[in-house]
Formats: sequence, C-alpha cells, structure tokens
Amino acid sequence: MRNLFSSTNQTSSLSLSDIRKGGKRALARALSALEAEEGNEAIAQLLDEATRNAQAHVVGLTGPPGVGKSTLTNSLIRHWRAKGERVGVVAVDPSSRFSRGALLGDRTRLDTDPTDKDVFVRSMAARDRLGGLSHETVAAIVLMRALFDRVLVETVGIGQSESDIAFATDSVVLCIQPGSGDSLQFMKAGVMELPDIIVVTKADVGVLARRAKADVDGALSLTMRKDKNWSVPVLLVSAMDDTGLQQLIEAIDAHRGSLLESDHFMSFRQDQATVWLLDRIRRKFGEIGLAQINPASEIRQAGGPFMADHIITKELERRLTDTIRTK
Repeated sequence: MRNLFSSTNQTSSLSLSDIRKGGKRALARALSALEAEEGNEAIAQLLDEATRNAQAHVVGLTGPPGVGKSTLTNSLIRHWRAKGERVGVVAVDPSSRFSRGALLGDRTRLDTDPTDKDVFVRSMAARDRLGGLSHETVAAIVLMRALFDRVLVETVGIGQSESDIAFATDSVVLCIQPGSGDSLQFMKAGVMELPDIIVVTKADVGVLARRAKADVDGALSLTMRKDKNWSVPVLLVSAMDDTGLQQLIEAIDAHRGSLLESDHFMSFRQDQATVWLLDRIRRKFGEIGLAQINPASEIRQAGGPFMADHIITKELERRLTDTIRTK
C-alpha cells in the first residue's frame, strides 16, 4: 500500500490533496490551524470537504483513567499497521486550567515509529467539555477520517454526562478495570447504553476480572440495546500477554461489518453532523439560537455542517447586533 504522506511538499494550502502531499508536517499544521482559527471560512470548507470524503472506520476507546487504554491503543496500532492499514490517533487528555492545553500528553505514552509515514498521533485537550470531545477534537476526527483507514480516538473517561464519543465515532469500546467498582457505577449512570464493545482489562488478575465480566453481563441484560442488530460482546483482555486481543480485533471488525451492512449507516453519519451542529449553536446562542435554525436544511444549503455553522453564526451574530442597536 502506498504511503499516505510524501515528505517533499511543505505546502500550507488548506485542501485534502495538499495535506496528503505535504506530509505529517502539513497535517500537523492543519490541525494546529483548526485549534487556533475557529470561525475561519477556509477551515470550514476544508472540514466539509473531509466530511464528504470520509473513509476511515473511527473507533472510540474510553474508560476511567488507569484502565489501560494507552496500552490497548499501542496494540491496535501495531495490528493495523502490520496489515498495511493507515492509522490516525487522537489522544484526548484533561485540560490545563491555565493554558487550556493537554495536561498528560497521551502521545508520550504511545509507542509509535516516528519514521512510519502512515501512522500519526495527535494529543488534544478536552477543554471545557464534560464529554471529553471539544469542537477542535471533533474537527480533527473529521479531517483524519478522510486521510486514514482507521482513526482511533482515546478519551479521558466516561460517565453519566460523558457521551460525546458515541456521537463522533463509529464503534465505541468501553474499558473497565476489574476490582475498581466501575461496573456498578456504570449500571447507575446508564453508560451501558453507549458502548458497542466492552473490554474488561487486566484479565491476568483472574477471579476479579471474571467477576467484573459477570457484573457487566448482568448490567447489559437490563439495558436497552443501542442497535437491535448488534449484541454487545464483553471481552476479557490483557495487553500484557495479549490475552483476548485477537477477540477484540475481531469484534471491532465485526462491528464495522455490521455497520456497513446496515441500511442506516449513511443516516448515522448524517445524524452525527446534525448533532454536532446543534451542539455548536446551542453552546454559542442557547435554545433561542436553536429555535432559529433548521439543521438539515442549513447543512444541505451550505454543503456541510461546518460551513453551516459558519453561516449560521454570522447571521445570528448580525441579528443580535441589530437587536442591541435598536434598543
């Protein structure tokens, strides 16, 4: 398989073709621009181009801190690269209260080959989002899924209010650590409605891991299915000795196959765009702003959700300014 990037082009143009030609530096510059230049029309056009050219399977890996997400991420990267698949990783970390940057630097915990042109890792800050995915993170996912075969999103955690990952990825893998009481907490929080695959990590601890799996199986039996055509598997995995890793890989591929066979996959992606746009307008203009728009129509007319956000924002800001002036 050809290399995704060529190191010969250092262009700063905001187009998918230029980013593909420009190497890792071009992609890094584009992602930096996404973070620094919110509201830029050229960036909105780039992101809508990426939306129309989505090709990657986007896997969300989430769970409490210390559960072993980074170790699993390393294992999945190695497996996909061994198959010749191009892999992009968005590692979402808690934010600094002062700089708003990523605190932990998940990128430093990932063991990737810096000379491999077809694997790219980006650490991003959660900022003020309880769900762990800021606007900038969603934009990065959209851009990277147009450039890679797989995009893996590792988030800071999951809880009662933290469901963003379910609306930005195709397959959600929830990691649970045995002996931590997580499974009981998740039953209370209703989190069991979010994942497509559940992994009990550190399976090498034996009895505790099997007990956690039994608890999760029990919680799932009381939960409404996210997809009636998919039964959520609960897997025992230990990245230390690769126990269950092949089963996890097979489950991820099986869920991807289930999505592609579904008549609802395209509408699922469209729903993702609509949810993102509604969230953006709500955060900027509240419920009053939402009452002013028809998201499906706005996206269709603008050619994509990002230009729709740009156009709606300009129009609502104009109306707000006119209202203030007339008072």
